[in-house]
Amino acid sequence: MPTYKIGEAAEKADVHKETLRYYERRGLIPEPERRRSGYRIFTDEHIERIRFIKRAQELGFTLKEIEDLLTLRVDETTTCADVRARAETKLTDIEDKIAELQQIKRALQQLTNLCQGEGPTSECPILDAMKGSSYANNDDMR
Repeated sequence: MPTYKIGEAAEKADVHKETLRYYERRGLIPEPERRRSGYRIFTDEHIERIRFIKRAQELGFTLKEIEDLLTLRVDETTTCADVRARAETKLTDIEDKIAELQQIKRALQQLTNLCQGEGPTSECPILDAMKGSSYANNDDMR
């Protein structure tokens, strides 16, 4: 089985060396063996796990959630339904965030429509809304 120094492993996994070290500190990847010189020895298993972590992050999972997924992955009593439930929970979280972002987008669109882009900043409706004036409390913008 091939082994890699930290820089080689990071390159193969398409992450920075510091990311690898961080995952190791968090316990997301098993602590690699060390050569007599003290250099860590990473394997293809480490790289596969790092890629799993990165892909899960791309899908919106937090490192804590990924830690739970990794635990489920090795637990023989876990079923696919357990993993699916976590994915469905994440999907609901993402849908909620999208709805919040759409509200923010509508509010910003309304504010930019109110602002003529002229005059002093003391009369800017966008800045007024950010400091808590009546624009920020306007129910039409939510």
